[in-house]
Amino acid sequence: MVLWVKDGLALGVNRDMSGYPRYDVIGDHSKGEYHLLIQRTELTDDGSFECQAIQAATRSRPARLTVLVPPDDPVIIGAPVVSLRAGNSLNLTCHANNAKPAASIIWIRNGEVLNGAAYTKTLLRDGRRESTVSTLHISASNIENGQQITCRASNKAAPNGKEATVTIDIQHFPLVNLSVEPQPVLEGNLVKFHCAAKANPPVTHYRWAKGGSMITDATGDTYEVLVDHSFFTEPVSCEVTNALGNTNISRNVDVYFGPRLAAEPQSLQVDRGSDAVFSCAWIGNPSLTIVWMKRGHGVVLSNENTLTLKAVRQEDAGKYVCRAVVPRVGVGEKEVTLTVNGPPTISSTQTQQALYGEKGQIKCFIRSTPPPDRIAWSWKETVLESGTSGRYTVETVSTEDGVISTLTMSNIVPADFQTIYNCTAWNSFGSDTEIIRLKEQGSLRLAVIIGVAVGAFLALIVLIGTLGAFCCARLQRKDMHLVMSSLPVALSSRQRELSGTLKSENGAIRVSARVGVETVGGPAGGGEGATAH
Repeated sequence: MVLWVKDGLALGVNRDMSGYPRYDVIGDHSKGEYHLLIQRTELTDDGSFECQAIQAATRSRPARLTVLVPPDDPVIIGAPVVSLRAGNSLNLTCHANNAKPAASIIWIRNGEVLNGAAYTKTLLRDGRRESTVSTLHISASNIENGQQITCRASNKAAPNGKEATVTIDIQHFPLVNLSVEPQPVLEGNLVKFHCAAKANPPVTHYRWAKGGSMITDATGDTYEVLVDHSFFTEPVSCEVTNALGNTNISRNVDVYFGPRLAAEPQSLQVDRGSDAVFSCAWIGNPSLTIVWMKRGHGVVLSNENTLTLKAVRQEDAGKYVCRAVVPRVGVGEKEVTLTVNGPPTISSTQTQQALYGEKGQIKCFIRSTPPPDRIAWSWKETVLESGTSGRYTVETVSTEDGVISTLTMSNIVPADFQTIYNCTAWNSFGSDTEIIRLKEQGSLRLAVIIGVAVGAFLALIVLIGTLGAFCCARLQRKDMHLVMSSLPVALSSRQRELSGTLKSENGAIRVSARVGVETVGGPAGGGEGATAH
C-alpha cells in the first residue's frame, strides 16, 4: 500500500485521489511504480511531497515542488505619457505584482540599462506571491523631451520579462526670440518685429507693447510700424502665452535720429563775480557732440553737458547756445540768456550831431541789471532827470536790450555846441557816467546844391573832351587822304585833370576845377595846338 503525503497531509492511498481531482497516481504498479501526476498546476500545489510504503514502513526522501508565477504586466504610474515641467527632475514608478518568486525590474532607455533605481517587495496574503515596486529618479539635466523609458519585469516564470513603456513630455513656458529688421534704421522708416516662439503646451496668444503701453492692433507673431525716435528709448515687447504661463521679451530699435532735448537749459541771472552754470542734455543716435558757444562768437566754450563760467563779468552777459550735432543725421540747438547783476554800463556815441537852429537830440544807452533806479542829465549848473526844463526835455524808454534816455533841445544855439553833457545812471550795484558833446551838422539843402553843381561841371568836362577827340580824329583822316607818304598823325590826350574841392566852414563853400586837353599833329611834332583852361 502506497501513500502520498503533502506537507505532512495524506493525499490518498494507491490510486485513490478522490479528494484531489487534479492529482493522479500513474505508473506500472506491478513494477512498483506509483508516480504522482499534478495537472494544471496551481499555486496551492506548492509544497513538500513524499511517498510512503505503509506495509514496509518506509518513506521516500521529500520532494519540493515550487510553483512559479510570472508577474502581472508591469505598470508605470502615469503611462503612457508622463508630463513634467522643464527644469524639474523625474521620478518614475513601475509595479510588477503577483509574482513568485518576486519579479526583478530593470529600466531601459535607448537600449541602455539605467542604474540607481530603488526596489521594494511586498509578500501577499497567500504567503507565496510577492509584488515588486521600482522607483527611478532622473535629474532634470538628464531628461529630454520625447524620450521613451521602458520598465522590464522578469522572474523564473517569465525569463524574457514583460515590459511597459512611457514617453516623456517635457512642458515649458514659451521660449521666445524677438527679431527686429532692419537695424540700424533711419527715423521714419518701416521696421518689422517677429516673435518666434516654441512652447509645450502650444502657444495660445501673443500680446505686444511699447514702453509699457499695449499695442492693440497687433495680435499675431508679427508687428510692423514706422519707427520714430521713441523706439530708441522705449522698447517693444512681445508676450507669448501657453497653458503654463507667459514669457515676455523686449528689444530696443537702433533708430538713427537727430538731437532731441532731454533736459532743457535754463536762463540765469547772477551777480557779478559769481559763477554761472548752465546744463543742457540731448539725446541722439548715433552718438552726438555737444558744443557751447556765446551767440556772435566763434569760440567753443565747452563740449560737455555743463557750461561753467567762473567769476562772471558784465561783458559775459548775453545769449549762449547749446548745440548738439549727430553726424550725417541732424543738428539741434537751444539758446539761453545770462544776465549779470552789476552797475549800469553806458554805451553811447561821445560826439553826436545837430543842426543849428533846429531841434536836436542826444541819446544815452544804458545796459543795467537790475534796471537803473535813476538816470540824470547834467550840464553846466543844470540837472534834469525827467520832464521839461526850458528848452530841454528828458525822456526815458525801456527796450529789450536796455534803457535809452534822450535829452531833446529845441532851437539849437551856438552855445549848445560848446557845452559838455553828462549822462549818469545808478542802480543798487553802482553807477556809470558818460560825457557827450554836441557837434554842428552841415545843412542838408546846401549839400544837395553843391552835389548838383559838381555833377553838372563834371558832365561839361566830359562833353568838351569828347568834342576835342572827335575833331582830332577828323583832321587825322584828312591828312592821310591828301598825303599818302606822310607820317601817321597821333592823337594824344596828355592831360585830363579834374580837381574839385568842397569845403564848408561856418557856411562858406568853395568849388574849383581845371581841365586840360591838348591835340598834337604833324610829322615832326609841329602843327596846330589848342589848349583850354
